[in-house]
Amino acid sequence: MRVGIGQDSHKIDYSNQNKKLILAGIEFEENFSLLANSDGDVVLHAITNAISGITCKNILGKISDEMCNKMGIKNSEEYLKEALKYLNEPINHISISIECKVPKISPKIDEMRKNIARILNINENCIGITATSGEELTEFGKGNGINVFTCVTSG
Repeated sequence: MRVGIGQDSHKIDYSNQNKKLILAGIEFEENFSLLANSDGDVVLHAITNAISGITCKNILGKISDEMCNKMGIKNSEEYLKEALKYLNEPINHISISIECKVPKISPKIDEMRKNIARILNINENCIGITATSGEELTEFGKGNGINVFTCVTSG
């Protein structure tokens, strides 16, 4: 069995009303988005980073920048699919921890799990998602961004 740990965070952009907030490939009905050159999906970015930790092939950075800037691919699902090309064994389990004051994650957890399961072609019961506000102890808990940690096991 192999384990990959992934993390990603982005600042909230309250000024851009035209860009939607996307988490785990799911659109949230919020009046803000995340600052990023892509869709800023911190959940899919953290999963991509965890898979990169297993495969030793860094996707976010040079490869995703080329996909985004040269090919116009802004959808983080495509970055995750690129990372999966280097994974030679099945994913056993994913644990995802989200820290943010906004949006409220709980109402969308089931939808997020289903979409991640679809992307990864695994059972949604192999995906755990938890969320915390962090009691306003960090910038994420104060509503200034969203932070995600994830652990992926494969083998």
